Amino acid sequence: MSEIAVKRVYDPPEVGDGKRILVDRLWPRGVAKETAPWDLWLKEVAPSPDLRKWFSHDPARWEEFQVRYRAELEAAKGDAKAALALLRAEAARGKITLLSAARSREQNSAVLLRSFLLGQER
Repeated sequence: MSEIAVKRVYDPPEVGDGKRILVDRLWPRGVAKETAPWDLWLKEVAPSPDLRKWFSHDPARWEEFQVRYRAELEAAKGDAKAALALLRAEAARGKITLLSAARSREQNSAVLLRSFLLGQER
């Protein structure tokens, strides 16, 4: 698997980003669909709506969020399983950059998704 980076969706695109993939369930605020600076939107790999609402980017819930989101990824079925397969295929072709609109660069679902794709524990 090639390199997988994580950036905020609001960071300007760079030449070395490779394929830029939005991995949030919701469309980011302030970004026009016509000029979106990414190549692909895979909302199916984002945390479920219930998990996203429960976490609410609360740093005190980060540890438990990681456990719950990893469980969702491991149990992926249907569209989510297909989206994970597509992410792995894209990563096998070359560098990809996972994009998230979360304010925190360290505690967001894209960070955990990256470690999951790379086969790493947290």
